[in-house]
Amino acid sequence: MRIVDINEFYSPTGGGIRTYVDRKIAILADRGHELIVVAPGREDREEERPGGGRIIYRKSPPMPFDSNYGLFWHAEPIHALLDRFDPDVVECCSPWRPAWIVADWQPRHGRPVLKSYFMHGDNLEAYPKTYLDRFAKPERIERAFAWYDRYQSRFLERFDTVVTNGPALTKRMQRRGVRVDATMTLGIERHHFSPSLRDEELRVGLLAQCGLPADAHLLLGIGRHHREKRWPVVIDAAVRAGARLPVGLALVGQGMATKLLAKHVGEGPHVRLFRPVYDRRRLAQLMASADALIHGASSEPFGLVAYEALASGAPLIVPDEGGAFEASDPAYAETYAGGDPVACAAAIERFFARDQREVRAAAALAARQVRSDEDHAEALVAHYAQGLAAKRLAA
Repeated sequence: MRIVDINEFYSPTGGGIRTYVDRKIAILADRGHELIVVAPGREDREEERPGGGRIIYRKSPPMPFDSNYGLFWHAEPIHALLDRFDPDVVECCSPWRPAWIVADWQPRHGRPVLKSYFMHGDNLEAYPKTYLDRFAKPERIERAFAWYDRYQSRFLERFDTVVTNGPALTKRMQRRGVRVDATMTLGIERHHFSPSLRDEELRVGLLAQCGLPADAHLLLGIGRHHREKRWPVVIDAAVRAGARLPVGLALVGQGMATKLLAKHVGEGPHVRLFRPVYDRRRLAQLMASADALIHGASSEPFGLVAYEALASGAPLIVPDEGGAFEASDPAYAETYAGGDPVACAAAIERFFARDQREVRAAAALAARQVRSDEDHAEALVAHYAQGLAAKRLAA
């Protein structure tokens, strides 16, 4: 199967989607499939990947608020590449111009081609509901931006299949009346993570940097410093709980809000900011060594960090909706009302009031069941094969 992905969110300096796509190229190549990604770039160039697959960059203007990414506008170069590669499946994940470019393309030979819209995120959740939450309740914001769902529905009706990257996004879309045909839950590179990587010396060292003794509790937060991650909620909750329990919080990450977060932490006790960790084994050791992973974001469609932590045997303290929530279970997790530091602090206290050996044993058991990125890729290809077969039969 040859898949061409018209992907406005792929960038050499990108984050989660770049990581996902690079792994997907390799996994599909190992199984005899080919994934070709067409992405905006600063110049026209092509990059072949070892074992199969390639990235094709087409010179495009940068995104106004993030120069790491570009914007497609003209249909002709994209249509020419689709004609050149003659795919079985065309994927698209941008709700703006690329969605209409893919919808308008018709294969010259008349052979059935499956058009798939792969939904990686929800702009309504990530932007209006994140930035306007101080002024209006979520229901009111959804009503005010209902035009966005109507807009999505207009181009989605021209795709053969609409898939999401996990159950959290599917639930949101279905609640708002937006079409979803299948939930293709993402996975992680599971072989990097294991409860066996727990390092007591590392744990004690992190607690010491938080100004706490070895018998204190260590919370770990990992993620970009961005408003949608809601780290101030987590920081305030840890400080509040720390007034009654010996709790340290290590926040690993960086981003546009780093200076604001550092100011928010101030001289607050037992909270420390650390730079991102890019070495996968070191990251896995951090996760396995924490007493719990704590998360603030409820807008994420897939809880990558939560699943990686769970695969490391770390219990979870997460909001009561979103991608991280989908990774939780009462046996090894506590949940709280998203955006509420008082509720988050109460969840921290409930968590550490439990028998920690039982909680970690439940997390270690769940670690074995965490979905891999290979599981995801195989399920996605099977879904596409089924859709192609139906389309060919109809033709």
